[in-house]
Amino acid sequence: MRGTIPISVEHGPRRFTHWDMLAVLLVLGLLVFVGEASRHLLQPLTELETTPLSLAPQHLPEYAARTTLRMLVALVFSLLFTFTYATWAAKSRRAATLLVPLLDILQSVPILGFISVTVVFFMSLAPGRVLGAEFAAVFAIFTSQAWNMAFSFYQSLRTVPVELLEASRVFRLSRWMQFWRAEVPFAMPQLIWNMMVSMSGSWFFVVASEAISVGKTTVTLPGIGSYIALAIAKEDLAAIVWAIAAMLVVILLYDQLLFRPLVAWADRFRFEQQSGVMPPRSWVLDVLRRSGVVATLTDPLDRLWRRTFKPSRSEASSRAPRPKLKLGRWADWLWNGCVAALAVYAIWRVASFVSGSISLQEVGRALLLGLATLARVIILIAAATLIWVPVGVMVGMRPRVAQLVQPVVQIMAAFPANVLFPIAVSAIVLLKIDPNIWLSPLMILGTQWYILFNVIAGAAAIPSEMRDVGTNLQIRGWLWWKKIALPAVFPYYLTGAITASGGSWNASIVAEVASWGHTRLEAFGLGAYIAQATDAGDFHRIVLGVAVMSFYVVVINRAFWRPLYWYAERKFRLE
Repeated sequence: MRGTIPISVEHGPRRFTHWDMLAVLLVLGLLVFVGEASRHLLQPLTELETTPLSLAPQHLPEYAARTTLRMLVALVFSLLFTFTYATWAAKSRRAATLLVPLLDILQSVPILGFISVTVVFFMSLAPGRVLGAEFAAVFAIFTSQAWNMAFSFYQSLRTVPVELLEASRVFRLSRWMQFWRAEVPFAMPQLIWNMMVSMSGSWFFVVASEAISVGKTTVTLPGIGSYIALAIAKEDLAAIVWAIAAMLVVILLYDQLLFRPLVAWADRFRFEQQSGVMPPRSWVLDVLRRSGVVATLTDPLDRLWRRTFKPSRSEASSRAPRPKLKLGRWADWLWNGCVAALAVYAIWRVASFVSGSISLQEVGRALLLGLATLARVIILIAAATLIWVPVGVMVGMRPRVAQLVQPVVQIMAAFPANVLFPIAVSAIVLLKIDPNIWLSPLMILGTQWYILFNVIAGAAAIPSEMRDVGTNLQIRGWLWWKKIALPAVFPYYLTGAITASGGSWNASIVAEVASWGHTRLEAFGLGAYIAQATDAGDFHRIVLGVAVMSFYVVVINRAFWRPLYWYAERKFRLE
């Protein structure tokens, strides 16, 4: 009687299964989507004028595809930026003295500031073509995604458990292997959660990114963002509803096709697995894993990637501790001096640019407007913290609940403030209430979710030993929050709060100026100042507003958030 031959030994021809068919359909669908959404890239810019935007609902599938492609391309570049910039900042103490403050400044620069400065450069890469405007739009969306992901990855690399680092030394892993085998897997679950909120947060600024202004000429790219802007200008409430419906469909699609597979795949990298808890599942990941066609196509790439993990002949000597150079302190002073000189030069250039047409009285006014926006940011971040930290801990400690909440939070995080302009403007005008107060919640509308997503990721990473200790010692109530929950999620919360704070400054440009048709409401703040300067084409005041906003963000981060960050890194790191 013939025994059963193990699948690893049998070499018979593999049949084309239904898993292969599903995988082929998914890949073909992806190719069709990319091809259809990018077929207009090489057309001349005049084509956009001959075929203007339409509010007819039948055009929304095409607009949604083009917006989604821009967001996905920006997400890819954000990942590349994260793995390079954040890694360099985490690994090099000297580089961190420049890169971390620079990241604070970059996240505080409004998206309109990036567009105003870079649009001419990107348009010149493809003169007279739609591709140049697409470059500018993708870069604008990139600026709404990359900073949050970089902060998340930086925080993860700075808090890698000591056990993982010691294991990599015991196995004599090279720095390259340690990075990809120990550090990146540890950071991956939190990074994926921040990719979700960054993707959703980019919807908040998609309206601004799809309307590219060059001088007195405005290039409007077809997409959901430009569709919403046109619907607001024409006071078409039905079109707003159609745009919201299209956004919901797109979010549900990329949740099923992209983020749920990533969450299920990254579950293997959790630092500690809980017994009795079902791991997250994804039908797309199951299809890709069980398809022989996908395995055959990816096998050469997998082999090539694994070859980079082979230790070199000088492995032992390269991992041996090196004697510290006596010039280390002098090198630090020289580096810090160069960074300080660079900062002084940048401040001097900004000051010389704006001093020609900006008076000291105007600078004082901008600083006063910045204080008003600062007060809004502090109040809103405090309110979001009180609401979402308890909710995030409760959700993160229940994996099944987290899987249900994930798409809901993505949808809520994706709502641009512009969509609520009809309700906000109508309510403020009808009730005759103060826009300085009631426009403020629009600032936190999209950025509060950074706090929630990071706290969920932190609660999900609490080791079962800590939970078991609390259960065995019958620690309950406020003592449980004080000794277990809050210390465990505190580093994650800080990442979300820093990003939410910077994002709220950025969102003030959209939130402090609300319009619906011919009705326009403005709040007293720096965001409204920059929006007015952008509408007027006053580049000097744009630079002044951006500089003042960057000044406030850097001062708050240096004086408040960074000391808390370093405290959390020392006090609450898993040992």
